[in-house]
Amino acid sequence: MTQLDNVTVLAKAAVYFDGACVSHTVLLADGTRKAVGVILPASLTFTTGVPERMEITAGSCRVRLAGSEDWTEYAAGSSFEVAGDSSFDVETDAQLDYICSYL
Repeated sequence: MTQLDNVTVLAKAAVYFDGACVSHTVLLADGTRKAVGVILPASLTFTTGVPERMEITAGSCRVRLAGSEDWTEYAAGSSFEVAGDSSFDVETDAQLDYICSYL
């Protein structure tokens, strides 16, 4: 997905990890909530409250889901899912653009 049509974007940014990750909430016409954001070069750990699907729209990263010792590579056009009440580690050497869907 490279474009979201007919949406409302909340102007206030969510800034995490001292600015290494910045996102904006997007509300679709049907009430669905997504986040559109960027992760700058970093190694970060995110936690989830609800299940999420992370779609990589530009760049690439390595991801390790909670409870796993294995890292998986993801590039633009790919996605991964994370369980609710869980976490994942992400590492990127360059800017990573993403869309997060809350499932």
